[in-house]
Amino acid sequence: MKVPCIEIARLLKKNLKKKASQLKKKKIRPKLITILVGESPEQLSFVKIKQKVAKEIGVGFEFIHLKKTPTFFEFINLLKEKSGERETTGVIVQQPLPSHLHTNTIYNFVPPVKEIERHREKSPHFPPLGLAVLTVLKYIFQKNKLSKNLVIENNSDAAFFKQAFKHKKIVLVGRGATGGQPIGKTLSEFKINYININSQTHNPEQYYKEADVIITAVGRKVLSNEMLKHGVVLVNVGLRREGKKLKGDYDEKEVKKVASYYTETPKGTGPIDVLYLYKNLLDAADMQKNS
Repeated sequence: MKVPCIEIARLLKKNLKKKASQLKKKKIRPKLITILVGESPEQLSFVKIKQKVAKEIGVGFEFIHLKKTPTFFEFINLLKEKSGERETTGVIVQQPLPSHLHTNTIYNFVPPVKEIERHREKSPHFPPLGLAVLTVLKYIFQKNKLSKNLVIENNSDAAFFKQAFKHKKIVLVGRGATGGQPIGKTLSEFKINYININSQTHNPEQYYKEADVIITAVGRKVLSNEMLKHGVVLVNVGLRREGKKLKGDYDEKEVKKVASYYTETPKGTGPIDVLYLYKNLLDAADMQKNS
């Protein structure tokens, strides 16, 4: 069965619009700063999606587009300046970055509460992508209920997942900085046991065959029918191009014969991921007002 990610995203967006409206009544106006270095068409399209969602929810959005690559110190000074502004409640930097900027040390110059993607351990937020994956799994394991309690609220769901995943074998495929790492970090913080498979893993098929849940974050086809156990749950966040089509880490027409649930690509976990970024932004705005 295909997971109705668009319906889940619609429910989450409704919840966020309501919270943004409540914050506005308290004179709290969340604002996201998005920084992009370079002119990647793919990254520009991701920024436009975030900008559109910001408008739909009712929060501020400022796009800083650095067409010319800055030096490390120029970039750091910009980060410090923009994140230090009182009206800024969250800051994100589009990845990937040029090699001389591609380091987690850049996030040390953003106040932890405004670092809403959770690159820093001191950030009070969970990684949005990890929350998106958990939301899909919560929908599946709470018997397909589309209700407001589907939204992941910090550690209050830990008990639910502990019970739901009792005796379940969970496999996470990939360990990239924008995929497997934030998902793994979220699973660990919710005390969910999992096996992480990567390109160095010997005979990964043995783990796939025994898995009850497989989360893929690779960006190429890694799964096929004969590798899977009947009834497996598949959640994909990886993205690849096949001709003019965007696809995930498995062929949906193929895996639906054996999977009990699977997410599609595109229109799968992506929209939910973006919405959790804005949930973190709203939470950050609330925290800053109360600090």
